[in-house]
Amino acid sequence: MRQHRDAAREGSGAEALDAEFCRRLFGSLHRNGQRAKAEQYVRGLLSVPGRKTLRSIAARFGGASAQQSVHHFITASPWEWTPVRHALARQAQRTLAPEAWVIGSTLIPKTGPHSVGADPQPTSLGTVNGQQAVGTWLASERSAVPVDWQLRLSARWTAGPLRDRAGVPADAASSTVEECVRQAVAGLLAIGRMAPLPVVVDVAEADGVAVARHLASTGRPFAVRVSPAAPVRIDRAALPRHGDLQRTAGELAESLPRLRRQVGHGKRRTTAAAIPVVASSAGRDAMTLVAEWRPGRRTDRRLWLTGFAPSRLPAALRLTRLPEVVEQDLAEISDEVGLRDFAGRSFPGWHRHITLASIAHLIAASARPRAAARTDGHPE
Repeated sequence: MRQHRDAAREGSGAEALDAEFCRRLFGSLHRNGQRAKAEQYVRGLLSVPGRKTLRSIAARFGGASAQQSVHHFITASPWEWTPVRHALARQAQRTLAPEAWVIGSTLIPKTGPHSVGADPQPTSLGTVNGQQAVGTWLASERSAVPVDWQLRLSARWTAGPLRDRAGVPADAASSTVEECVRQAVAGLLAIGRMAPLPVVVDVAEADGVAVARHLASTGRPFAVRVSPAAPVRIDRAALPRHGDLQRTAGELAESLPRLRRQVGHGKRRTTAAAIPVVASSAGRDAMTLVAEWRPGRRTDRRLWLTGFAPSRLPAALRLTRLPEVVEQDLAEISDEVGLRDFAGRSFPGWHRHITLASIAHLIAASARPRAAARTDGHPE
């Protein structure tokens, strides 16, 4: 089965990697040799079975000299990944007609401490050694494609010999996950010739209220997942009969059952509430707290802060389902093309590998039959 998928990907990849596609994606690479190696690397990601390491990709093109060439191209060749990512985002918009930007956190497990950014990472199943990356995706209800990445670095990776060994640039600082989210927002705003799509953030490690306030300041439509403990207040301008004491988002969602309503129909029917709130002690930052209880999943209550008015609850719920498409395509496509397979120690190498793996993801997603929407329970 895996060999069949690899063969299918190789064929579709060879067809998609035509001269025009390569010109659009790799036009920022100044040398013909760099553009040719970028194309070869993506072909390797689409066709090599198993893990997509520098060695296995080089073996696809021949011997020890090829391995040295591939290693140099990824870890040491002076090409910038940001322009390639911008070109990828524009191509993804043309190809897949995305509905929103989705920002999420991805854990990349590592067996040792030597991969750049690798640290003990807390998870719901315990502590795992690995890298934590914040990805920016273009997503619709049918497909999602990663177009930008922030690698979180702890203080130990930005000091002393470890920094020098990993090639961490001078302007890269240690950061929290929330700071990575803000960098991701700045990155998507910097991409030119793109439609001003809504921004969806589903990152449990970040302060959702702070992220929502930041997005509100950009003027973009947004939806940010928040924890039940997130502090909010009822917007008394919209609900004057209620007090304005600060409550948690979870308490507020449970205390106003009269605001709940059924959205959608049939298998897509769900219970949700849209509660006008303010997300600051000064009474500013008017937003809507969206709470959803899915049929048969009473414990799976989800809470979001959004800039949509309460009357636009179905549109807000449509956005909040997109992270599920990202999660599914990360497993079904990204992992198949080796997005998490880079084993090197180099910061530039990590960024270049994940950029080219994101291009391979776009090719694989574009070749996939356009099935019906996969967001179970999608409100209409």
